[in-house]
Amino acid sequence: MLTQLFFFLVLIALLRKFAWGPLMETMQKREDYVSGEIDAAEKSRAEAEKAQAEAKEQLKQTKQEAQQIIDDAKSAGAKQEREIVEAARREADRIKESAQEEIANEKEKALQALQDKVATLSVQIAGKVIEKELSTQDQEKLIDEYIKELGEER
Repeated sequence: MLTQLFFFLVLIALLRKFAWGPLMETMQKREDYVSGEIDAAEKSRAEAEKAQAEAKEQLKQTKQEAQQIIDDAKSAGAKQEREIVEAARREADRIKESAQEEIANEKEKALQALQDKVATLSVQIAGKVIEKELSTQDQEKLIDEYIKELGEER
């Protein structure tokens, strides 16, 4: 029994040296490898979260810049619209004023021409009246003729 105990202890020592030691060493290496992989994965996850946060911030900033550009374009468009409307209003006022001046000039010319024509007709009527003494009926007839003549000339 002592021999068996002795061989059993030798067997345990040999197993410990050649089987258990290498097995434990392999298990330790495996544990270290898994631990390293977990650490690397954790580090990668942290970097990915950081990159995601930076991307979100850049996207937010880009959206703000785009909105600012849109707002600037809208205000520039509104300003340009006001300027165009104001320029058109000034031009319309200038054209209206010019047309009113032209109408006034044409009216003045027409009145002057009418006055000249009336004066000429008055002189002609007076000349004919002086040439012959007309009766009331002849005077009315003569006035009607000149009024018709005046109407035809217009």
